[in-house]
Amino acid sequence: MENHLPATTCVESSDSIEVVNRDYPRGGFQAAIFDFDGTLSLLRRNWQDVMIPMMVDILAATGTEESREQLYAHVEEFVMRLNGRQTIYQMIRLAEEVTLRGAQPLEPLQYKRQYHDLLWRQVGGRVEGVKCGRIPREEMTVPGAEGLLRTLQERGLPLYLASGTDAAYVRNEVAVLGLESYFGPSIYGALDDYKRFSKAMIVEQMIRDTGLSGRAILGFGDGFVEIEEIKKVGGLAVGVASNEDTRQGVNAWKRNRLIRAGADLIIGDYRQRDSLLQRIGME
Repeated sequence: MENHLPATTCVESSDSIEVVNRDYPRGGFQAAIFDFDGTLSLLRRNWQDVMIPMMVDILAATGTEESREQLYAHVEEFVMRLNGRQTIYQMIRLAEEVTLRGAQPLEPLQYKRQYHDLLWRQVGGRVEGVKCGRIPREEMTVPGAEGLLRTLQERGLPLYLASGTDAAYVRNEVAVLGLESYFGPSIYGALDDYKRFSKAMIVEQMIRDTGLSGRAILGFGDGFVEIEEIKKVGGLAVGVASNEDTRQGVNAWKRNRLIRAGADLIIGDYRQRDSLLQRIGME
């Protein structure tokens, strides 16, 4: 996988805020949209360490001559490229990959349920730990996240949350982290009828709800999809290259992916809230 930046990319760095696009939108923001996992929440941290090995096992069982290392590299590429879309899309791709190797796949929804069962062995313990007070909720959020949400809310911006994780899980986990009051009813997640939800649809809904132009939308995310959708409408895309294990610094792999997706700015977390607001014209 490539690690170099596109030749046209300009990068500046100050106060842990990396400027990728020097002509990024400034000021006039009147609504904000956030991804959830990895952008605000760490409850599902390292989900890819569950999904990718599961898929590698399934593809290896087809009898393919590919090595596990080759399968891992291939699966990692498409899983992370689809990061930000509903989980079902990764499972649709898995079913296609099984078919390409001459085997009979399960239905994508069955793969999705298998993945959720595996992931919940980790996530469920974290959720219960926060609920009972054994784990401070701050340990399961990206540093500074709630402070930024509070500031944006105080400045009158409607806040939207859109996640590729199933809606029922998202609403529960937002509540567990004590963040539901910032979003109210504007919390959206994946549906079994997956064609009824996408992040593009939520961005379009934001524009309809508020009557704003896309230029007035401020977006935060750690995956390809939300960054691409914010840029399509002309908003400011802040790539959150959070290091989910250490809660410090920037994850270089996420950073490179976010830059390729078109992020205007890169941050590791929200500790530099005041500097960030100043840079984007909201001081």
